[in-house]
Amino acid sequence: MAAVQRNNFRALMTSGIGVPVGVLAVLAMVILPLPPIALDVLFTFNIALSLVVLMAVFYVARPLEFGVFPSVLLLATLLRLALNVASTRVVLLHGHTGTGAAGKVIESFGEFVVGGNYAVGVIVFIILTIINFVVVTKGSGRISEVTARFTLDAMPGKQMSIDADLNAGLITQEEAKIRRAEVRIEADFYGSMDGASKFVRGDATAGIMILVINIIGGVTIGVIAHGLSFSDAARTYTLLTIGDGLVAQIPALLLSSAVAIIVTRMSASQDMGGEISKQLGQPKALYVAAAMIALMGLIPGMPNLAFLAIGAVCAGAAWLITKNTAKTAAASAKAAKALPPPAPSTESTELSWDDVRPVDMLSIEVGYKLVPLVDANQGGDLIKRIKGIRRKLTQELGFLVPAVRIRDNLEFSPTVYRINLSGVPVGEGVIQPDRYLAINPGTVFGKISGIDTTDPAFGMEAVWIESGLRDEAQTLGYTVVDPSTVVATHLSHVVQTHAHELLGHEEVQNILNSLAKVAPKLVDDLVPKLLPMSVVVRVLQGLLSERVPVRNMRTIFETLAEHAPRTQDPQQLQAQVRIALGRQIVQDIAGMKDELPVVTLDADLEQLLHSSLGSNGTATPGLEPGLADRLQQRLADATRRQELLGEPAVLLVPPTLRQTLARFVRASVPGLQVLAWNEIPDNRKVRLVTAVGR
Repeated sequence: MAAVQRNNFRALMTSGIGVPVGVLAVLAMVILPLPPIALDVLFTFNIALSLVVLMAVFYVARPLEFGVFPSVLLLATLLRLALNVASTRVVLLHGHTGTGAAGKVIESFGEFVVGGNYAVGVIVFIILTIINFVVVTKGSGRISEVTARFTLDAMPGKQMSIDADLNAGLITQEEAKIRRAEVRIEADFYGSMDGASKFVRGDATAGIMILVINIIGGVTIGVIAHGLSFSDAARTYTLLTIGDGLVAQIPALLLSSAVAIIVTRMSASQDMGGEISKQLGQPKALYVAAAMIALMGLIPGMPNLAFLAIGAVCAGAAWLITKNTAKTAAASAKAAKALPPPAPSTESTELSWDDVRPVDMLSIEVGYKLVPLVDANQGGDLIKRIKGIRRKLTQELGFLVPAVRIRDNLEFSPTVYRINLSGVPVGEGVIQPDRYLAINPGTVFGKISGIDTTDPAFGMEAVWIESGLRDEAQTLGYTVVDPSTVVATHLSHVVQTHAHELLGHEEVQNILNSLAKVAPKLVDDLVPKLLPMSVVVRVLQGLLSERVPVRNMRTIFETLAEHAPRTQDPQQLQAQVRIALGRQIVQDIAGMKDELPVVTLDADLEQLLHSSLGSNGTATPGLEPGLADRLQQRLADATRRQELLGEPAVLLVPPTLRQTLARFVRASVPGLQVLAWNEIPDNRKVRLVTAVGR
């Protein structure tokens, strides 16, 4: 029977109805009279609940893991106030019968805790109230208010940082959703804590008022209604009131302490006990404290035994910590020595073709101060971030991005890194490993102190700031990233820009092997029957050079198979593939918008470009230098205007000019996309922004 009752109770709580029923029961306590035995049980439960909440605050790794704390605090406050009302009713109705009228718990606190002396009880209650109201509650309320304000102010910067990590490939879409949810939960939590701290402060105020009302009302009722002498009434009702107040005030102090602890904690993946032991357990500090306490213990007239004993405890703790640290370091050194040494190289060893090592497709060289960013044992996460970038770019581009080899280079400056493509440097930057990079996206609200620089990936204005200024920078609108993210973002930009150089015959063959699993007939008919492998490689490289991913391989190969009987020119085949991928290309540029803003060339300039092309329509136009410079400048101005408006920059031209102009502006205006008329899907509307002329 007992087991059945326990199961029913557990089912009631887990079904979600237990808490509403409990709240209704608490509110009923305000109206319905309770017997003394019920008060004893409920007061004991209140103390136990406060202790459980306090211990939970100590043992959660992060404050957000106890996100229900504001609600628990409100419910506990309601329970305590309802008990005050219920106990007040019993004290005033039956207090004339003696100090046991309101139950054993209140009597014990009134008699035992304060020694039966109501004057002492009043003083103890006032001291507890002052500690709770003036010190703990006031401090925690101020911290909650400031934390809530700064958390809300920092939300836009944190959201931009998440978007930057997502765009750089450092996190997946699911991870971005989780991090955005954490930002919202954090803001909600600290906002709720700001309000919950007011409950605690109001509860402390209510405790004082209830004490005064109960004493005055009890003495008045005892003297007038029950004929007690003033001294007997004052003693009885004061002891009952003080006992009642202490029973309520001690749990209130415990919950106030829990509020103060949780709002003063930093977010860390460790419980509070571990944090305190790690940060306070410094051998030097313990040795100095032991020496000072021991010296005080040697002074005549001081409690020598107590001081010397505490000094010995501090010294012993410092010795144990030092011993454990040395043991850990020795174990690490022993493990390092156990690794096999590299094979020695002598002049007598014969050279072979094995000594000719292939050049790495992608590599990063770092100065010695940047090695901790790579070493996971020192907290570095650059390798993990690079793996995330490779995964994201592989999914976006449509082929496996090669592995990135990272090595140190003592010839570099300590804080310099360099990105190499096939052994040739294609990117370089300077990192401040002990700072954060605050990037100005163009919408900041103020200036922040630090080392001015530029973002190595996109050339945007940036500042290297101290770690303590991170929240302030996010509040001002900066996008704040750590050093590993700076390198990883730069690598992502380099890979996207040079993707066509990373795709070779081996990668294309792997693509064909993968496609052959779902479309074997298509692959068998295309390569090498209709097109040689070299032509397919050049077509795919041409697409990647114009920032067109090759992930839609089925459409690409079907288009090649359709047009291969008529031509094997890679450029003409590439033009046909772009038409087939028009929906994907425009989608990547404009997103889900139905309208595509475009820049065009006026009729005279189009005619001039047509006449300057060769007979095949793909040769470089023979423009005079002055006209070429003006054309590049006007296209660059139009691109900047579109970027300031937050719109894509697209140059719409006839199909015969598209490839020529794409090569013409690729280096000088990299943000400009060049599309042909026949690449625009039928469901997209075109809006003319401006026409560029001579």
